[in-house]
Parts: sequence; C-alpha cells; structure tokens
Amino acid sequence: MILGSIPAENVYICCGYTDMRRSIDGLVAMVKQTFKLEPCDRSLYMFCGKRSDRIKAIFWEGDGFLLLYKRLEHGRFQWPRKESEARLITPQQLRWLLEGLSIEQPKAVRKVENLMFV
Repeated sequence: MILGSIPAENVYICCGYTDMRRSIDGLVAMVKQTFKLEPCDRSLYMFCGKRSDRIKAIFWEGDGFLLLYKRLEHGRFQWPRKESEARLITPQQLRWLLEGLSIEQPKAVRKVENLMFV
C-alpha cells in the first residue's frame, strides 16, 4: 500500500465528487480555493470521483507534487459525500478507506485520551 507509506504529517480526504480529469494544478487549486488549505504543507490530499472506484491523491515532496492514482477492479470506495468539506483522517481510517470500508467504524475500539485517574 503505497499511499500508507507517504511521509505525510496529515491526511485529508476531500469529500464530495471530484472530476477525475483534473490534473495536479486543478487539484492544488481545489485544495486552496475550496477547502482553504495549504497544499504544500506536507499533507496528503485525496479525491474521489462519482463512480467511487478510483481515487487521486497529491503530496508535496519539497521540490514538486507527487500525483497518485488508484483504480479498483472490483468494488467501490466508501467515500464521504458531504460537499465542500475536507476531513482530517487518522492512519487507521486511511487503511479502512483503502480496504473498501467506511472511515466510520461504529464497532471499532476508540483510543481514550486525557484519562485522569483519581
């Protein structure tokens, strides 16, 4: 899984439908204008088309953008469709997404943060 090995500090999924004919420049413009995020900040930005069987991702490597493209032969990605929202996801949610699962797993054990013992 190459997408999971990208040294990104954050992973964002750009919800809704993306025209998969967009090039790197079009995706970068979308990150800046639609989501008001900085595409050169060492984050991985992922996009999905209407058919939900292919994704594109862009990542700034310091000297240029890396464009990744994945097409499933069978099945669909469980992609959130709320328009004009970029969601920050965890590495676990990225694995679920790439395995064809929803990023919201209701039966998954959640990590507890800021637990204080008395």
